[in-house]
Amino acid sequence: MTEAEALEKKQHKSSNGNVPPEATTEDAFDHTYKEKEGPKPPKIIVWKNVILMTLLHIGALYGVFLIPSASPLTLLWSVLCFLISALGVTAGAHRLWSHRSYKASLPLRIFLGVANSMAFQNDIFEWARDHRVHHKYSETDADPHNAVRGFFFAHIGWLLVRKHPDVIEKGRKLELTDLLADKVVMFQRKYYKPSVLVMCFFVPMFVPWYLWGETLWVAYFIPALLRYTLVLNATWLVNSAAHMWGNRPYDKSINPRENKFVTFSAIGEGFHNYHHTFPYDYATSEFGCKLNLTTCFIDFMCFLGLAKDRKRVSHELVLARIQRTGDGSHRSG
Repeated sequence: MTEAEALEKKQHKSSNGNVPPEATTEDAFDHTYKEKEGPKPPKIIVWKNVILMTLLHIGALYGVFLIPSASPLTLLWSVLCFLISALGVTAGAHRLWSHRSYKASLPLRIFLGVANSMAFQNDIFEWARDHRVHHKYSETDADPHNAVRGFFFAHIGWLLVRKHPDVIEKGRKLELTDLLADKVVMFQRKYYKPSVLVMCFFVPMFVPWYLWGETLWVAYFIPALLRYTLVLNATWLVNSAAHMWGNRPYDKSINPRENKFVTFSAIGEGFHNYHHTFPYDYATSEFGCKLNLTTCFIDFMCFLGLAKDRKRVSHELVLARIQRTGDGSHRSG
């Protein structure tokens, strides 16, 4: 055992002192999984999804051409809706419910649940379940958006075909009692469709029309449709671009990369090599709030007393891992 490995082992033990066992097993890569030999199952296209996604992106493109006719308040409202819905994914479904990297009070969980409905990316339970499968079986047949199958599949294609049987099988075997016991998660799951209609489409459209007289046409295509499409693609880039392009300063043996563009577009989720190396770290980065709006938001919630128990990887453990498995590209900030 090298000096770096010994230090990492020692630090890992100490860092796990306040990390529950399930937080480092359910989202930790499973090296025992082996893909089945023989031909892959045929791709079954879900034509309803193909049609809906095509129409959505056509509508969003039309929304781009309407931007000059929108009022400044409508554009500001669109940005606010983008940030709220993005936080529903990044601070909510991802860092809170998928990885349990911090604890949130009931008011904050309700806000994040509502924000997650505004994002419309499947309900929290399904999103968190699939994300845990993604981490546990990353870049294998059991990964819902396996980047080995190419950029298009990892970005949007995985939503246009039936899931690989291994994705379904492994998802059913995960420990999900924490999600089932969360009343906010279960309430949102029960009323997901009406919550999406209200939060993703009606509220973004109604507010600018009612408060400052924006036309319903513009209010629908920009704060609702265009904003929704941008949030979707920002999230998808984490699955695609951040698994293909960038450096790997923490673990060169895995595909996820550090990608600055994804970091910016997904409000802090582009430090992806770090995140897959240390999935239980609430900041998803060793650099705290730097280029990481989601981490800033969680820190502010802690300051207000609405969140607590942020899990963090020690600096010594990070340095030991960089020395042992990094690609040599690490910079201190």
